[in-house]
Amino acid sequence: MHEVDIAIVGAGPAGLFAAYYAGFRGLRTAVIDALPEAGGQVTAMYPEKMIFDVGGFPAIRGRDLVANLVEQAAQYDPTYLLGVRAEKLSYAEDGRPVLTLGDGQTVTCGAVIITGGLGSFTARPLPAADAFTGTGIVFFVKQLEQLANHDVVIVGGGDSAFDWALALQPVAKSITMVHRRDKFRAHAATVARVQELPVEIVVNAEVSRIHGDGQVTGCEITVRGEQPRTVSANTVVAALGFTADLGPLADWGLTLDRRHIVVDSTTATNLPRVFSAGDISEYPGKVRLIATGFGEAATAVNNAAVAIDPAAHLFPGHSSGGSES
Repeated sequence: MHEVDIAIVGAGPAGLFAAYYAGFRGLRTAVIDALPEAGGQVTAMYPEKMIFDVGGFPAIRGRDLVANLVEQAAQYDPTYLLGVRAEKLSYAEDGRPVLTLGDGQTVTCGAVIITGGLGSFTARPLPAADAFTGTGIVFFVKQLEQLANHDVVIVGGGDSAFDWALALQPVAKSITMVHRRDKFRAHAATVARVQELPVEIVVNAEVSRIHGDGQVTGCEITVRGEQPRTVSANTVVAALGFTADLGPLADWGLTLDRRHIVVDSTTATNLPRVFSAGDISEYPGKVRLIATGFGEAATAVNNAAVAIDPAAHLFPGHSSGGSES
């Protein structure tokens, strides 16, 4: 059994910043995540990709951002409960939330902040891979150097597909992109950058077969109305997106808008002492950026502090040493 001031459900960027900010306010925290490592979607899906929308960093690699956030929070010694899901929410007799985890542990806290990003997410499968039992098919790349001198086929036409093309092109032997349409969902500027690189982009096409005996050696690409052709491939990156759901959170009694948690301007949900910040939360005018999540995390912690202790100040002063009178 754990007793803390704030339980943070989700160890992505917003959750890690909430852990830091709660420590800054003198609050003990537990950070809970079903993934085995801190960092949420950034660690699991794009640790090697560059992130461009964090204030103060013209660009920062995903894994470096996570490392910085973990280091920032570490000065206040949060408790990490990783590789386990927050399954149930109940309330103690004194009104404090109690979380029951998937392994039977309980966390009693003064308030809960849900920062679960996408919630539980599953990669969309590559149909051509169903009949292939070997290695070489991935949904994200943890270390770019692992694909050095590889012939890489990237399947997809969204931001992830084009971001992987940009990131891998300097290290891979060749890059071939395959997309089922001739229009792309990716940001136009990113598409234009990739089009200037020695990257073959095949549209109105699909990967119809994976070749290899235990390890990918090639891909059969079929362009609509044409005969299939085979290209060399050591790795196939299936950048087809992810499906997400709230998992156990959907049964907590939260007010939901599709798979997002509805909050007010204080980041409070409809449940007592339960707040939400980051991509998982929803309110009018919501903009889903990491930078936005950081601000919401601080707002959630400050309002949670008042929910825990009504005598506490909503604004604790600036971390730079200034204060409000």
